[in-house]
Amino acid sequence: MIRFAPDIPRWRQVAEVLRGRIADGTYLPRSRVPSVVQLTEEFGIAAATAQKALRALREEGLTYTEPGLGSFVEEEPWSIPVN
Repeated sequence: MIRFAPDIPRWRQVAEVLRGRIADGTYLPRSRVPSVVQLTEEFGIAAATAQKALRALREEGLTYTEPGLGSFVEEEPWSIPVN
């Protein structure tokens, strides 16, 4: 688990950790990122918080979801502008 900053929503902090893992190659393009259940266990967060973190990455174009299979890193996640 990480030590959460009290003034930043937890979903944003978890999303930032996942962004860092994509950036450093921990999660390679087309590889699966942790599931909601795995994130709740790793970070000690609620399922809704994990879902919101994964949604943020998807909305930024860093990941995509395959129904029934999970979330995966985009082929070229950093070629997509991040807002």
